[in-house]
Amino acid sequence: MAKYEMKVDKPDQMDKEHMQQLKHIIIAPYMQLSTGLIGKSRHAGGNMFRHQIDTLGILIDYGYIDSVLLKASLVHDTVEDIPNFDKNEIINADPEGQQVLELVLEVTRREDENKTQFLRRILNTGSQKAKILKCADRISNMISLGFVTDPKFIERYCDETEYFLLPMALEIDYNMYHELIELIRTRRRYLEDGGYFCDRKKESSSDTQK
Repeated sequence: MAKYEMKVDKPDQMDKEHMQQLKHIIIAPYMQLSTGLIGKSRHAGGNMFRHQIDTLGILIDYGYIDSVLLKASLVHDTVEDIPNFDKNEIINADPEGQQVLELVLEVTRREDENKTQFLRRILNTGSQKAKILKCADRISNMISLGFVTDPKFIERYCDETEYFLLPMALEIDYNMYHELIELIRTRRRYLEDGGYFCDRKKESSSDTQK
């Protein structure tokens, strides 16, 4: 059972009224800030700017029309991945800038956190919007994982998604939860078909015999 009722704008159906609400959200200043990530490459190819756009698209695909959430999706990696990024640029982007920055900081890994501590913090104490944004971010990353050829990285990422993102998604959006399960399944199937798990068992058996 969810910890709380959903309080983030998400219509049951994207009708004309809600499309009109979406129409009035001005995202250009945040998109401009996100272009600072164009030179930041990703493990699966492409760059971090495209990932911000992809995350925004996933949220809209799932029906989210909350303006702060959508704006934050466009700049959610700026603080962490742009050296010496000035947070005031988000604050001054528009009247909602302070709220956007607060959400971005929720999903930004702190200097004293390892990856596990970071994800556990969002899972245990994150706001609804932080969890929704992190799940959309992870869906984008899991889709990109299909272009990664490092099996250990894929295995670790799938395990991390299962342990932290599935319980997070289960709280806030069952459809996101279902998509993440399917993404984990297909990525692990790729490892299985490639013989990765068999090879790992052989290595483990060999190490034990030594």
